[in-house]
Amino acid sequence: MSGLNALFRKRIGFPENEEITFESLDQVLEQTAQTIPFENLCIIDKQTSDITKENLVKKILVKNEGGLCYELNAIFYFFLVENGFDAVLARGVVYENTAQEYLTLGRTHVTILLIHEQQTYVVDTGFGGNLPLKPVPLTGETVASANGEFRIKKVDSEHGDYVLEMKVNHKDTDWKTGYAFNPQQPVSDISEMNEIQTIIAENEKSPFNKKPLVTRLTSRGNVTLTNTSFTKWEDGKAAKEEIDNKRFKELLKQHFKL
Repeated sequence: MSGLNALFRKRIGFPENEEITFESLDQVLEQTAQTIPFENLCIIDKQTSDITKENLVKKILVKNEGGLCYELNAIFYFFLVENGFDAVLARGVVYENTAQEYLTLGRTHVTILLIHEQQTYVVDTGFGGNLPLKPVPLTGETVASANGEFRIKKVDSEHGDYVLEMKVNHKDTDWKTGYAFNPQQPVSDISEMNEIQTIIAENEKSPFNKKPLVTRLTSRGNVTLTNTSFTKWEDGKAAKEEIDNKRFKELLKQHFKL
């Protein structure tokens, strides 16, 4: 077993000797979402590194940090491939539901396309609190998980041929658009992630270079931390606490082990 494979299993608490099948991906995705946080601390601290397989292993599996979509889905992609899955990375354009428009940053979201028994699925471990926690087929079929309902819709858009739609538990009453993507344009090399990281880190319209954001799912909801607040969703109820810098560091360690 490779170092990446063993380290990833150790990080999320999945047995080293257990085969990962398509049917057990739900469990793997849940454990990943509850263990590895979606966070932008390296961007905020201006401590980014080149995106390579080795650097991702060091950051996420050795130093036990989290990351953004281009890091979280890239390391999960490597993990899937090492466990025998047929997968590729793909880039997407995120939809801003409040403004009712696609972000103008371009194709800065990174997701995974997994092919199983001649069917293509979206697998995403890097979409903040909007994680499907299950492979979502491109057929349009709705899948339900502990985090809500998710489906892929075929569209005719300049941003992509398909969109991920979601109805997150306790937050969405209607379907919302997540991001558009094109399965016919897979990422050809991991180095493409560096272009995305540069945009996220430097573009003034980037939502991730203004203030720290750390979030992960829990067995009963999720926890989200910024430099001014801590929000804990549990069984559909939210508790929000206004915080200072000292409390930020305490909560970062307590809830995210960072």
